[in-house]
Amino acid sequence: MLLSAALILIFGLILGETAGKLRLPKLTGMLAAGIILGTLGWLDPKLMGISAELRKIALIIILTRAGLNLELADLKKCGRPALLMSFIPASLEIFGVTLLAHFLLGLGFAEAALMGTVLGAVSPAVIVPKMLKLMSEKRGTDKLIPQMILAGASIDDVFVIVMFSVFTGVCSGGEVSALSIVNIPLSIVLGAAFGALCGVLLAMAFRRIHLGDSVKVVILMSLSFLLVSLEDSLPGYIGFSGLVAVMACGIALRQRSPERAARVSAKYSKLWTAAEIMLFVLVGAEVNISAAADIWLPVLGMISGALLFRFAGVFLCMIKTRLNLRERFFCMIAYMPKATVQAAIGGVPLAMGLSCGDTILAGAVVAILVTATLGAFLIEFTAEKLLSRQEEQI
Repeated sequence: MLLSAALILIFGLILGETAGKLRLPKLTGMLAAGIILGTLGWLDPKLMGISAELRKIALIIILTRAGLNLELADLKKCGRPALLMSFIPASLEIFGVTLLAHFLLGLGFAEAALMGTVLGAVSPAVIVPKMLKLMSEKRGTDKLIPQMILAGASIDDVFVIVMFSVFTGVCSGGEVSALSIVNIPLSIVLGAAFGALCGVLLAMAFRRIHLGDSVKVVILMSLSFLLVSLEDSLPGYIGFSGLVAVMACGIALRQRSPERAARVSAKYSKLWTAAEIMLFVLVGAEVNISAAADIWLPVLGMISGALLFRFAGVFLCMIKTRLNLRERFFCMIAYMPKATVQAAIGGVPLAMGLSCGDTILAGAVVAILVTATLGAFLIEFTAEKLLSRQEEQI
């Protein structure tokens, strides 16, 4: 297992840097490293057995970092657009995938809707670092564009994952209950409230007890793991999102103790260097090229068409905002990448024995390869052209 971990870090680092030299997103090289290692069978099955947990750790690190860099005042200013961005683009994309998968891939409407919930989430692992970079450069921050995208994308994932659990029950012979629908907003609200409480308590403890920044990172990371584990241990009728709680904890800590939060965030930035490689190489290693080989063309057409539905959803969220057309276009591009959620749940329908499992997995594979690479590239390429620096607005 140690050899596999070394191969992941070395190959991921080398191919990631190579992609960067070619002016491609580094994650493209990391995904390629994973595909190569997985195809050659060089990764220990024991490591792949805990791949989902390792990817979740990387996701927790990046969401914590996002929370530590978000100002509560900015989130309040984002207001309605950020709230709408958390569910309208995903809902329209799920609807688009449902229609297109039914007619292009021959899936039943329930199975097509299940595929829509797999493909409907954006990737925080791609979006969060890009938005944090824009915030550090003060590009688009005068209109709170990176903050709005960060907030919306984080809740977007929770919304889509809850919808995925609803439709897996339907495709397995279950029914949609009123409780499962109510649990969508309830999980977000309870997660945010409990996470914020934890962040306030942490800030109070850090003020009273002198601890090194590295120790604070260990404490915050341990608490984040506990919050995510709490979601899994609660009964199904209690809606609670551990990922929202993790982000809310970071936001509350920054609100109560901004200087300490800034120092802890700097430590998390260093952790992300290794976590990013591990995340995307493992995502690539999960890709089954043969699963996508036979139907990649109609799947690509479905994904392209569904993205138009998502873009329309983002544009609707921007109505009656101060954003000009160039900035609205950037928001559409920023909501394109997919990777983390698709890697985490793309193989679940197949593991459940559903007849649509192979097709859904192929869709997740193509979505990761196309949208993660293209979306990350376009975000970097268009940011300088479509967004202005805050200083330029003075």
